[in-house]
Amino acid sequence: MIVSTILKEIETVLRQVSEENLQGLAVELQKAKRIFIIGEGRSGLIAKSFAMRLMHLGAAVFVVGETITPAIGEGDLLVAVSGSGTTKSVVWTAEKTQSLGCQVIAVTTNPDSPLAAASSSILHVPAATKYRRENELKTIQPLGSLFDQCVHLLFDTICLQYSQLSSVSNTDAFSRHSNLE
Repeated sequence: MIVSTILKEIETVLRQVSEENLQGLAVELQKAKRIFIIGEGRSGLIAKSFAMRLMHLGAAVFVVGETITPAIGEGDLLVAVSGSGTTKSVVWTAEKTQSLGCQVIAVTTNPDSPLAAASSSILHVPAATKYRRENELKTIQPLGSLFDQCVHLLFDTICLQYSQLSSVSNTDAFSRHSNLE
């Protein structure tokens, strides 16, 4: 069954990610004055879903490139998502953020990438990308699907840890959920 194969691929990746690393990232997010998120394509959509959930949990969070995103400044943190770690706009934004003295968390398959080099912390997600590099995990899925699926689950794990650190209940989060629908 195809779904079983996809689940096994996801499990293979997620088993290689340290829970302590995820907890440490949740702590970094909690300490940040404001959180900024960037990603392109499907990875950008996953990043936006992370921003939405952080908002539900009470974080001051912004998506880079949106019309209401303010200037980043002291005490702020950027989460930059790029499977390859070479997406130009994401790398440039990380480099700019670093030059302003702000913390950058890279979410990538490549800990030796330009994005990782411009970051203070790395969430290494050892999944396949659209490039199918020699050292990447094999997958039956097209393009960066495996990376995006794993990042989504890792972000949800970080959000759960963030909510526990911040003592945010489901009722608290629901009070911030959209009510204009």
